[in-house]
Amino acid sequence: MALTLFDNDEYRPPVWKSYLYQLQQEAPHPRRITCTREVFNRPKYYGREFFGMISREETDQLLSGAEGSYLIRESQRQPGTYTLALRFGNQTRNFRLYYDGKHFVGEKRFESIHDLVTDGLITLYIETKAAEYIAKMTINPIYEHIGYTTLNREPAHKKQMPALREAHVEKECPGEDGISEKRLTSLVRRATLKENEQVPKYEKVHNFKVHTFRGPHWCEYCANFMWGLIAQGVKCADCGLNVHKQCSKMVPNDCKPDLKHVKKVYSCDLTTLVKAHNTKRPMVVDMCIREIESRGLSSEGLYRVSGFTDLIEDAKMAFDRDGEKADISVNVYEDINIITGALKLYFRELPIPIITYDAYPKFLESAKAPDPDAQLETLHDALKLLPPAHCETLRYLMAHLKRVTLHEKDNLMSAENLGIVFGPTLMRAPEQDAMAALNDIRYQRLVVEMLIKNEDILF
Repeated sequence: MALTLFDNDEYRPPVWKSYLYQLQQEAPHPRRITCTREVFNRPKYYGREFFGMISREETDQLLSGAEGSYLIRESQRQPGTYTLALRFGNQTRNFRLYYDGKHFVGEKRFESIHDLVTDGLITLYIETKAAEYIAKMTINPIYEHIGYTTLNREPAHKKQMPALREAHVEKECPGEDGISEKRLTSLVRRATLKENEQVPKYEKVHNFKVHTFRGPHWCEYCANFMWGLIAQGVKCADCGLNVHKQCSKMVPNDCKPDLKHVKKVYSCDLTTLVKAHNTKRPMVVDMCIREIESRGLSSEGLYRVSGFTDLIEDAKMAFDRDGEKADISVNVYEDINIITGALKLYFRELPIPIITYDAYPKFLESAKAPDPDAQLETLHDALKLLPPAHCETLRYLMAHLKRVTLHEKDNLMSAENLGIVFGPTLMRAPEQDAMAALNDIRYQRLVVEMLIKNEDILF
């Protein structure tokens, strides 16, 4: 297992709970009952386990031999529909059977009937024998008591800061060596300042997706075995955390994305990207803005004039491929409009816009407010609805756009003009009809215009 648990910086091996694993080993094995007669209407995706249209009574007799026995029959009441009959717990269980390229009776899909039955027997056996245990297995999880500490754990040197602060408190008392005390105090101040400049700890939910684990696997939340043949649990696509589906509802919003899971820069969730790269803001935003401010603030029509699409796509590919090592200097992209185009494209391709769908109505409300004071008050409340990484990125962008307007005499880009450009780029309406979305455009422009003009007050 790729999980490391520690307490007070001392590593110790995890203690995995094997009860459910033992139960899986004890589960009945599939026993296919084969039909000895020829069945002419047998679907091509079923084998000799298909008996055609037989009664429930005949099915009971055929399956009475042993636990795990199974066959497939066609329904007498609904011809053309099929039933998986399975012997478990000394009785016949009947399940409506479906096929869409794979076999399934519920959410899980299987390549063969044999695999479906194997998984079904494991699930039935464990849920029958350990129902009470499963109901309580999320109580007192290892996740909460020891801490979620995958290979993305913080370096030990960062955790020494609290100890340094304690030393500072002790040394502030009058002592014999005043010089040493002053030196230590100075060091602490510098260390504290440096820590304050560190990347803020943005909260992020895990991006769980159903996953099939090869070989025995244990839940990294409750430490219990993840039973079944396929789709035994879920895996976070951003940090790799593996947990039961039911445990995923209990996990805190503490995802630490790993670069080996986060494959690209564009079209990646903003919070995921900044946590994966350990930055305050997406590096593409910082890099583009630095490049624009170093050589393009006086460029006429900045952000309004479009660059060549193929070169913008080339810059996008450079970020996706090289990340913060991407070269967007004047030697590669002489036209500053390529850089502005790459920045705007980044915002447009965010799966969740900078101004999120949840916050969108409140931002629009600010543009519709009756007077400037009400607009600012509502806009201030709207900013509180943004996730921290989104708010920080928006703040940084607005400060930049404010500096763009200071060169309006040369670049001809006022706050109003920038609002026209960035309104639809930073704000996307939640699902609604085309006419309503069209009507929102003028309010989107006003929101961005107000953000730029009042950047120093709002942030």
